Amino acid sequence: MSTDTAAAATAARSIRNPVLAGFHPDPSILRVGDDYYLATSTFEWYPGVRVHHSRDLVHWRALGGIITDRRLLDLRGCGDSNGVWAPDLTYHDGEFHLVYSDVASFASGYWDPQNYLVTAPDIAGPWSDPVQLHGRGFDAALFHDDDGTTWLLSMSADWRPGRDRFAGIEIQQYDRVARALVGRPRLLFTGTPVGMTEGPHLYRHDGWYWLITAEGGTSWEHQVTVARSRELFGPYEVDPDGSLLTSVGRPDLRLQKAGHGSLVRTPDGGWYLAHLAGRPYSPLGSCVLGRETAIQRVDWPSGGWPQIPGGVPAEEVAAPDLPAHPWPADPATDHFDGPELARCWSTLRRPASADWLDLRSRPSHLRIYGGQSPVGRQSPSLVARRVGATHCSLETVVEFDPVDHRQLAGITAYYNTLNWHHLYLSRADDGRVVLELLSSDNGRRTPYPELTVDACDVARVGLRATFDGPVVRFEYDLGAGWRQLPVDLDATILSDEHAALIIDGEPAAWGFTGAFLGLWVQDLGRDGAYADFDLATYREH
Repeated sequence: MSTDTAAAATAARSIRNPVLAGFHPDPSILRVGDDYYLATSTFEWYPGVRVHHSRDLVHWRALGGIITDRRLLDLRGCGDSNGVWAPDLTYHDGEFHLVYSDVASFASGYWDPQNYLVTAPDIAGPWSDPVQLHGRGFDAALFHDDDGTTWLLSMSADWRPGRDRFAGIEIQQYDRVARALVGRPRLLFTGTPVGMTEGPHLYRHDGWYWLITAEGGTSWEHQVTVARSRELFGPYEVDPDGSLLTSVGRPDLRLQKAGHGSLVRTPDGGWYLAHLAGRPYSPLGSCVLGRETAIQRVDWPSGGWPQIPGGVPAEEVAAPDLPAHPWPADPATDHFDGPELARCWSTLRRPASADWLDLRSRPSHLRIYGGQSPVGRQSPSLVARRVGATHCSLETVVEFDPVDHRQLAGITAYYNTLNWHHLYLSRADDGRVVLELLSSDNGRRTPYPELTVDACDVARVGLRATFDGPVVRFEYDLGAGWRQLPVDLDATILSDEHAALIIDGEPAAWGFTGAFLGLWVQDLGRDGAYADFDLATYREH
């Protein structure tokens, strides 16, 4: 065995968490033969339902997203952190089944969810037209029982003032042939005193039905709860030893917010739990990287309850006894040579389509036609990638000839419509092309006119945005080398915690998505302005 091969084999014995760094929450894990898949939430970003693939639970590669066009889901007008919540991926009778929730609201206790189901013979598609399921709650998931029946589970929402909005977990039969729900829904489980019972997944093992749920909300009080029953419809008894996994009361742990888990079984009978977690910059502080995906080893003795050592998330766990299967590393630089966007990129509220993205007119360039303002929710023009480390950067070269102040193109450190930093080219009233900086903190915009840079007579401009822990810095290159703008910007406003807003006890906004680095073009006059980006380089430092 070569030294490299031996090293790879040794590395494969340990899973290092998080396995999916940056914004990858609500994991649904699935094994089909020798292949493992992780599907995660994407909210207002396309492609929806991001999927990763592994052969050893250690090394993961991005396959892109399943919801690639409006046929599967239209996100025009989608609010911040609305859209695609908690997908569920299963495989039965030679078909992949994906259930996903489209959540439209937070206001006054209403969610306005709509659940959909699509199927495909292969994880790469083609995916069927969506089947519209119920809208009684979100976090819907399928369970395929041993007798051939299929059931849909979800949390049961109750909008009525004074009631528990998380009324429990309900179940209803799904007819795979008719592609429709049949019969009446039944309340399966009302949760524990921890509350906020959601994220159900049901399994059959050792003569029991096992119900895995998320409780405590998706922040610091999050946990994974296990209940079991001999009968499908219950009653379900809760594990007397408490939660399977949680970070509650352990601010010393690097992985916080541990919860929303799903189980997978390896060929040798071992069990693992995929779950979300956050890595705050300080104890119970800002999670700029968002909610990430981690995997824990589960001990499940015959006749007993599943257990995770200590009931807390570990940063490193023993991997299954499988051959190491690393994937080729993605190149740091995207030269935009392909016919489609690389899988590392996401687009905001509209798919990556030819009506605003062009990779053909100018070889090795990405042409982005300008879209709406930062608060526009129908047709923004933002191409971005997840921030995956506390120290990372995105660098690009842009060519842009703005006509007036309504046309802007540049680079951004972005969270949502209200929280972002943007370094951009535009045209000043005196006719000069200028480089300007603008920040938004919960909608309060801060310009930096003293930092304006004259960019006249420069055809190509280099731009760089860097996350340096709690600080964001911007640099530019007008042909004479890189120069840094002399201001340290607050990276923590690009966090889940900062985006959340509670008014009179009601959630007016949530933060579920984590930070992005991206290429942003605005054409507020709708005059057909576009910018050409020659390359984009992402590095983690």
